Amino acid sequence: MSIAFTKLESAGNDFVLIDEGAGIENYNRFAIRACNRHFGIGADGLLVLTREDTADAGMRIFNPDGSEAEACGNGLRCLVAYAADNGIIQNNPATIKTIAGTRRAFILANNSNGTKIETSMGEPEFRASRIPVVPDKGQEGRKLDINMLTGFPLKAGGRQLSLSFVSMGNPHAIHFTNRPVAGFPLSRVGPMVETAVIFPARTNFEVVRVLSRTEVEARVWERAAGETLACGSGACAAGVAAQILNLVDNPVKVSLPGGMLEVRWDKPGEVYLRGVARTVFRGEFFNDN
Repeated sequence: MSIAFTKLESAGNDFVLIDEGAGIENYNRFAIRACNRHFGIGADGLLVLTREDTADAGMRIFNPDGSEAEACGNGLRCLVAYAADNGIIQNNPATIKTIAGTRRAFILANNSNGTKIETSMGEPEFRASRIPVVPDKGQEGRKLDINMLTGFPLKAGGRQLSLSFVSMGNPHAIHFTNRPVAGFPLSRVGPMVETAVIFPARTNFEVVRVLSRTEVEARVWERAAGETLACGSGACAAGVAAQILNLVDNPVKVSLPGGMLEVRWDKPGEVYLRGVARTVFRGEFFNDN
């Protein structure tokens, strides 16, 4: 069976998008095949566009290992760009239903470089039980007034890390460094942090360096996907953590290997993510499952 798909990207974070009516019986299995960069289309994730009665559209996202993710900021903007280009959504702002909640999307510009979109990403969650993180007793680090765990010591890959925790609908652990993030051994340390025993649902991991009061640089190890060129929810988590620690102003630009994203936080409310999403190509994928 041939499945029509669209390939999109935002800051190098790339996705295969299909419609819920494409005839796929098992999205988990299809994601594994489609995201494979050697034997499939190749992507950081599979987006499924759904039709909703209570929102302009809906999104489900599956990781390359077939697991379903709760949130994805870049994927959300890619899906909005596709839906707007194809007349599926007419409203601006539009509402998109996700597992993590209904999100708003503001289409700011549309040109040959892609579609500039700002999306709401929900309110950051700082309670350990909601992230979730289960720190060892007596090793929680200091707690801020909003109960964000910060300065949590974790040794991984021969390095002593100091982690801050936040959920953007999915768990994140952020480590701030004074050195360029390009030199950080993410491929070695990332898997160890992701699967550390303190994270019952595993975690995404960001290594971040503050460049100025208005910009940080970051690299991301995504849960179930590995290192990606960008991560929208990871950029939000990094921006929120940096603001909580009074390292940056609001908004803050997050420079990732694949491009630049901007994070704005309406404290203590929602976080907003701004960036460009674009269609790369369309095609058909032979699916024999």
